[in-house]
Amino acid sequence: MDDNYYMGLALAEAQKAFALGEVPIGAVLIMDNQVVARGHNRRETWHDSTAHAEVIAIREACQKLNRWRLTGATLYVTIEPCPMCAGALVMSRVDRLVYGSPDYKAGAVESLFNIVQNPALNHRLAVTAGVRADECTTLMKDFFRSRRK
Repeated sequence: MDDNYYMGLALAEAQKAFALGEVPIGAVLIMDNQVVARGHNRRETWHDSTAHAEVIAIREACQKLNRWRLTGATLYVTIEPCPMCAGALVMSRVDRLVYGSPDYKAGAVESLFNIVQNPALNHRLAVTAGVRADECTTLMKDFFRSRRK
């Protein structure tokens, strides 16, 4: 399995969000080449401002593994994480982040901030950006285009 494969799983999660009328962002958390958790945005559905794909996947992984430290995990997400999600990745000790498209309005990994590699924090993640970026970007554009109609 490789980054393209796992990003495909995250894209499938993003499609679920799209179908619900949610901003189409999807995430999967991988450990030892196994999917541990999945998430897609549910802010509107759950009336919860923290129900981002990344946070949902992190919470599910912590419950399944019965621990809060996700050392050894890689999170795949279709769009660059926001400050809240980037902070959650640091606090849960995820080792690696792979994301598709940058978020120039709220990205907290490279676009606006770099929370996940900030030397002032007690944990830093390895980052791979741009995996299947065109597909991730197209899905977002299609969603917002459909909302304007």
